[in-house]
Amino acid sequence: MLKTIAARLQQKHRTMRYPHGAPPELPDRFRGRPVIDAHKCPQGCEACAKACPTQAITMHEGKPRVDVGRCIFCTDCLESCPASAITYSKDYRLAVRNRADLVLDPVATLLLAEALNSKLLKLYGRSLKLRQVSAGGCNACEADTNVLNTVGWDLSRFGIQFVASPRHADGLLITGPVTANMKLALQKVYAAVPDPRIVIAVGACAVAGGPYIDHPEANNGADTVVPVDLYIPGCPPHPLTILDGLLRFLGKVEG
Repeated sequence: MLKTIAARLQQKHRTMRYPHGAPPELPDRFRGRPVIDAHKCPQGCEACAKACPTQAITMHEGKPRVDVGRCIFCTDCLESCPASAITYSKDYRLAVRNRADLVLDPVATLLLAEALNSKLLKLYGRSLKLRQVSAGGCNACEADTNVLNTVGWDLSRFGIQFVASPRHADGLLITGPVTANMKLALQKVYAAVPDPRIVIAVGACAVAGGPYIDHPEANNGADTVVPVDLYIPGCPPHPLTILDGLLRFLGKVEG
């Protein structure tokens, strides 16, 4: 017992202080929000759009437009661009309330997620119970979501917890593109959540279909089946990206 107490004292405080302190340091390989430098982009060059495996990049007036919801952060665009007009920043903030806000052109800024309305904040601001639904993904998004329950992140300190039954939940956190075999299951679990219910789509697959876009056995994201209130893109999104989105949703982070 004494050895256990001594070890605990030696470890000290292990839970990060974010959002009341600095966020954890991100690794060098981290790929955050895509950035387009219009001045570098060669006129008429479509190399990045042709290289993108999920058609996340389209050309508009000769310049690339990036749909961050479709992006799987594979860097094929970066490697194909002769002028390095597209790069990845260290900005982990990606969550939005409206799907259209994830489409960026060279002059657009990402409109980060706003908090729930005052009525829902009174209900969920201090206690939010979520039922996680894995709707046919690769489990990478599920893994990064589960990380939030560890002592280093301690999601429960914000009153956010995952529950086993949709009838005990305030909403759903969906990962995966919603495969044909999961469509009915998702509709049933959504119907089982009491009103007013919320839905959060996590990862490129749940946002837009990811690498399974337009596949005959998969839907193009959760909002093709149920209404979505918060989109958190990434492939998979970093735990910090997920946490930031959830806290913005609950009005605990601004800016």
